[in-house]
Amino acid sequence: MSPSQPVLEANMNIHKHFLIEVRSAIVTLCDKGILPKDLDTTKISVEPPRETGHGDISTNAAMVLAKAAHLKPRELAEPLAQYLNTLDTVITAEIAGPGFINITLSSEIWQQIIAHILATGISYGDSTVGNGQKVNVEYVSANPTGPLHVAHARGAVIGDVLGRLLKKAGFDVTTEYYVNDAGAQVEAVARTAHLRYREALGEEIGDIPEGLYPGTYMIPVGASLAAEYGNTYLNAQEAEWLPIFKNFATAKIMESVKEDLAALGIEQDIFTSEQALIEAGAVEEMFSALKTKGLIYTGVLEPPKGKTPEDWEPRPQTLFRASQFGDDLDRPLKKSDGSWTYFANDIANHHDKFKRGFNSMIDIFGADHGGYVKRMQAAVWAMSDNQANLDVKLCQMVHLKKSGKAIRMSKRDGNFVTLRDLIDEVGSDVVRFMMLTRKHDSQMEFDLEKALEQTRDNPIFYVQYAHARCQSVLRNAADLFDNYELEPIALAKNNLSCLDDRSELELMRLMAGWPRIVESAAVSHEPHRIAYYLHDLAESFHALWNKGNENTRLRFIDENNREQTLARLSLVKGVAIVISSALETFGVTPVEELR
Repeated sequence: MSPSQPVLEANMNIHKHFLIEVRSAIVTLCDKGILPKDLDTTKISVEPPRETGHGDISTNAAMVLAKAAHLKPRELAEPLAQYLNTLDTVITAEIAGPGFINITLSSEIWQQIIAHILATGISYGDSTVGNGQKVNVEYVSANPTGPLHVAHARGAVIGDVLGRLLKKAGFDVTTEYYVNDAGAQVEAVARTAHLRYREALGEEIGDIPEGLYPGTYMIPVGASLAAEYGNTYLNAQEAEWLPIFKNFATAKIMESVKEDLAALGIEQDIFTSEQALIEAGAVEEMFSALKTKGLIYTGVLEPPKGKTPEDWEPRPQTLFRASQFGDDLDRPLKKSDGSWTYFANDIANHHDKFKRGFNSMIDIFGADHGGYVKRMQAAVWAMSDNQANLDVKLCQMVHLKKSGKAIRMSKRDGNFVTLRDLIDEVGSDVVRFMMLTRKHDSQMEFDLEKALEQTRDNPIFYVQYAHARCQSVLRNAADLFDNYELEPIALAKNNLSCLDDRSELELMRLMAGWPRIVESAAVSHEPHRIAYYLHDLAESFHALWNKGNENTRLRFIDENNREQTLARLSLVKGVAIVISSALETFGVTPVEELR
């Protein structure tokens, strides 16, 4: 079958294509009276089989439809499998287990996909599954109390890559940083800045008092304040300088935060100030909206778990009916002094997002925010009348190691490894890739030395090595072919029918699965799936490379067989394109050569 005879739809998502084929087969069988009419096919799926050797794709159609059809699953599967066996692109459709149908496809399918990859380039895998839906992804959102550290790196990378992935899948994405620039912590930063300001003016300040921030990163903030204001606030009352120093120090720290994020390849679309929302009346507006819905009342909460009556002082509080929306209990929105709780401010932030048109919101939080998830989801459902949804991803800790020893961190005492330290040590690409080698809710160990090792145990090296090997093959082929013959468009026109070895077909199957990975990872909000996919793709390519070393018939370049060589160069270039497409989603640059 030549590339000019397409059998798949333009986006080349093979699983979607055969889902359409299976649904069409069911409609035909219904029309012929073999199956009952009007069966609902919306819940059937076509996926890779659970075990290798069970065909190329598998469908659960018979099991999903059996009850409605008043048949046993295998009874329904028999006519469906018979019909699928009549398709030109199907070699066999076999019933397995309780009623799965495992389908083996013709090699022409995979060869056509290679041609499509070559013609499409790194946009291969782009999808419209998002249908332009607006999504807000909030991540990092660290308090502006100092530089970003290693623990922030994981959430930063996951948020950024998730945003990239959603865009590739057709969503309209806005990335956001919520600046927590209101509250006691920021005031502590301002008081620290005043001490460093006095120090910059020549005063001996001694040890930084407990509760403030002794890190050396505050010294240049104090120096900048001294340069800006001279001795104007040296002996002034706190009420006079506190708001000025708070704004100044916060702005300086956020400048550093943005620089560190940029060094990691991250530029968020929006930075939203908590203080600005408060001053704009966003909290009062949110509160009024909830009150209008009858979701605010004055009440007394039960004692927290683990507290004895002596430890608990019952008092009336202004409460939000969070328990009506899935939370464990109702939540206070005001403190005893009448000021808003952090929770009230956070609801206002999400209410503001909803007003900006975001019905889908994703927050990337640290693991210490676990108790916050239910109440925030309840708040989003309540203030949006269940129109908006909030998905919270809790990122577990990153344990940093060097020379076999753990490196401990603490922002308050100034003894911590900054994000910039980590980038300087191993590079942005390594940080980004390694942070995605584990699911977000699993703790991970980041070994600084192993992250730079050139071994197959190093995930990023293993993938980059596959890309570099592809480029090496293409460079070597340049001595045998004209430049135009090695261009993707020319390679797409080669006769690919000779790509029929089992290892070649397995590699092509994996390449064909990239569009499905994009969609499934985007819809589930799980970018780590791409790291797993890249490992599998690299492993399959390295296996084919090694087989070529052992069996000359499978070598990529055979000077005596021009047609075979061009076909394999098409395959190699296709692998490089898919790896590049996936690494682009990761924000990682594919390497041309490893030294």
